[in-house]
Amino acid sequence: MVDILAENLSGKAVMSSDGTELGDLYNITMNLESGELNHLLVSPHEQLRAERVDFEFDEMGRLRVPVANVQAVKDYIVVAR
Repeated sequence: MVDILAENLSGKAVMSSDGTELGDLYNITMNLESGELNHLLVSPHEQLRAERVDFEFDEMGRLRVPVANVQAVKDYIVVAR
């Protein structure tokens, strides 16, 4: 697997595996003790309807996408729904 620096991911578009554009990557959360990555925080696109999303929202209205759902990182970050 190719290593990707987190700083290169900031602002990258996030898309679900069914082609729905979810938004742009805001940040990545991690467990500071173990170093394990937890969630992608995604700033949703304005036209994204909440009922079309299977992910939780945080208190700031960002999507919390489990890192385990990431399938690919290229032009988009592709996540499984």
